[in-house]
Amino acid sequence: AYISASQARVSPSTSYTPSRHKRSYEEDEDMDLHPSKQKEQHMGNCSGGDIHGCVEPKRLETEASAGHHLISPNCSPPLDLNFPLPGEKGPACLVKVYESWDSFKVNDVLEVYGILSVDPVLSIVNNEESSTLDPMDCMDTAEEQRVHSPPASLVPRIHVILAQKLQHINPLLPACLNEEESKTCEYPSLTSLFVSNFMSELSPVRAELLGFLTHALLGDSLAAEYLILHLISTVYARRDVLPLGKFTVNLSGCPRNCIFTEHLYRIIQQLVPASYRLQMTIENMNQSRFIPHKDYAANRLVSGVLQLASNTSLVVDETQLEQGQLDTTGVHNVTALGNLITWQKVDYDFNYHQMEFPCNINVLITSEGRSLLPSDCQVHLQPQIIPPNMEEYMSSLLTAVLPSVLNKFRIYLSLLRLLDYSISEEVTKAVEEDFVEMRKNDPESVTADDLHRTLLVARFLSLSAGQTTLSRERWLRAKQLEALRKARLQQQKCVNGNEL
Repeated sequence: AYISASQARVSPSTSYTPSRHKRSYEEDEDMDLHPSKQKEQHMGNCSGGDIHGCVEPKRLETEASAGHHLISPNCSPPLDLNFPLPGEKGPACLVKVYESWDSFKVNDVLEVYGILSVDPVLSIVNNEESSTLDPMDCMDTAEEQRVHSPPASLVPRIHVILAQKLQHINPLLPACLNEEESKTCEYPSLTSLFVSNFMSELSPVRAELLGFLTHALLGDSLAAEYLILHLISTVYARRDVLPLGKFTVNLSGCPRNCIFTEHLYRIIQQLVPASYRLQMTIENMNQSRFIPHKDYAANRLVSGVLQLASNTSLVVDETQLEQGQLDTTGVHNVTALGNLITWQKVDYDFNYHQMEFPCNINVLITSEGRSLLPSDCQVHLQPQIIPPNMEEYMSSLLTAVLPSVLNKFRIYLSLLRLLDYSISEEVTKAVEEDFVEMRKNDPESVTADDLHRTLLVARFLSLSAGQTTLSRERWLRAKQLEALRKARLQQQKCVNGNEL
């Protein structure tokens, strides 16, 4: 979508023609086979480059798995482009920033306008030229020079004229949507018109999306309701260490060793701008690097899987988990996942100390029984449809949806996440009284956690209907959904003993 919108406005540059032989065959083939990746890679370039200011460069790139390195004819060891996720390919670049570099944070997504440079001289650092270089640059070790000055034919430079942090990365929406940013927009009236027009048709879009996700979840409308709430959830504030607004859902009861979870992820992937499926196998837990760590020899941050941009949908597939032994790395990785879910933070490893980086990642856990990982809400799947051919059934869902309808779903999920929300004093008082009554009737099973979860459900339920304040009706509907969910879990517990 981004590429098609850009091609209408941009004419190709005549100043730079890339040499075909300098890109690997696998990369060309991958770009041809997966044209949709080009948009992702373009966005990745904006957010994943090396940002050089007046001081030590900040690494915002992340790393590919072993075996996905590009070989440079000038370097004896393979050049590691430090991609964010295992198996990623495609172009990378170094982004040179000359002002306000300290306003950018790790994992920010940036839109960058600048001058593309592929001058080979940029990657040459030798004694003859050292007199013209910054004295601090000459103190770099050979490893640092190799990492920070890769061949320009493989890693071009972008010299930034203008860079701005993006509020979202959905190309179907106007760039700025909240009130403060819309004041600086080029066409603020068009932005408000876009929002008001879409909000007027919100109800049928929600109904269509609920029906679509109900089919994807094998006829389970309750699970589909919670999936919508999960997809529009976001961390809206932090109170001390507690992130408010996170809504991690554990979808239990998923068929084991089945392509159901894989296809469910593909559907989510088509609805949200950024996503990743993490297969929770013993091998992955023990061998993958989840936490970024500092490489002092090369003076850079070597990234891990959990170094993700805000509002990325992370689907953790626990149905792949089998019996086995977690080693030290595996235990650290599971702990890091738990911290991400509970506290919405990742502790980067700087060898001698840990550095805490806050994040905002939507985590959906698919599992057979109750997940080993913490979650804010467990929904047990109750399929109403058992298709004879699961793969054919799940594959046909996406092909049956019109592209225009799919785009409405995409706008719906991105837009509602950006709306403001509040609760009036009158409704707050009514909720408090209601909670006191619930405690009187059933003091053991109704806890403060239940109140917090029900308020979250009510918040996202209101937003899903385009309402920015909580009404009495939405509060009652949230209580009803929670009662149905708990009854289903209790029923499952009775069937399977103490599994849940």
